[in-house]
Amino acid sequence: MAVKKLFISESRPPGSRFPLEGASDADIGANSQLTYSLNSHEYFTLDVKRNDEEIKSLGLVLKKPLNREDTPEHHLLIMAVDSGKPELTGTTQLKITILDVNDNPPEFERTVYKVRLFENAPNGTLAVVVNASDLDEGVNKDIVYSFNTDTSADTLSKFHLDPVNGYITVKGNIDFEETKLYEIQVEATDKGTPPMAGHCTVLVEILDTNDNIPELVIKSLSLPVLEDAPVGTVIALISVSDRDSGANGQVTCTLTSHAPFKLVSTFRNYYSLVLDSALDRESMVNYELVVTARDGGSPSLSATASVSVEVADVNDNAPAFAQPEYTVFVKENNPPGCHIFTV
Repeated sequence: MAVKKLFISESRPPGSRFPLEGASDADIGANSQLTYSLNSHEYFTLDVKRNDEEIKSLGLVLKKPLNREDTPEHHLLIMAVDSGKPELTGTTQLKITILDVNDNPPEFERTVYKVRLFENAPNGTLAVVVNASDLDEGVNKDIVYSFNTDTSADTLSKFHLDPVNGYITVKGNIDFEETKLYEIQVEATDKGTPPMAGHCTVLVEILDTNDNIPELVIKSLSLPVLEDAPVGTVIALISVSDRDSGANGQVTCTLTSHAPFKLVSTFRNYYSLVLDSALDRESMVNYELVVTARDGGSPSLSATASVSVEVADVNDNAPAFAQPEYTVFVKENNPPGCHIFTV
């Protein structure tokens, strides 16, 4: 059976007519008069016109819009029957190939991609792969990935998008303390004429690492400290902070031991340095204290600060002789005013 090929664009509107070559019959008269029929088909119908010279013109008429993505090919069977007795028939198969037009935008696998990325990730680290597909064919389905034109300069300085494979990688310093979440708009544009584009959103959540040392600020209140200051006297206020989050940012303070002072936690991240036992300037004139702040990260980071506490004297000691009683022997006949004994 002969097979004829026909190429039709999917953009052709219903009612479009496509001329066909009719059949021929070597007989004459009624024996050569032909009628045509087409197997039942939802998209096409046959159209036969007769001109003034009684010559029939055969054509194929489109009944409804075509969609290459649904059905890329159609196979029709056309039959020609003569008017002879008995009737003789001939058939031909028509293969219709639907030509693509760029009528489908690229579509991403997801409308939103959610990923987590540790801060300080080295350059080249793969954050996420976005992927889009296009139902068209040829250049109409070739896709180029890009960031949206409204993407901030900061985001562009931190991430790179490969236009061919959709890889989003790190290319700048990622700092949790600077930005905790990046919302990136990505486009997939095909190479059709005119081009069509699809869109998705990439949410990159930045995870904290313990990369910040605790900070200490000490404000002295009562220096120097009188040696008769009562126990509980507040010597200094200490505030601590850590830019990290979670356990990485939870700070505890400790004080050097073997000193008559202690730390009292007053509020979160605030401590008071208070007198813990009586002072005696005559025993110790100055204390060099070291406050250590340590976070809860793993491994933990710490910082230290020094506090010099001078003990001020109060008049708490009466004059005292080295020996309370003395025995002195004095010779007789000493002249008036002579020096007898010195303490």
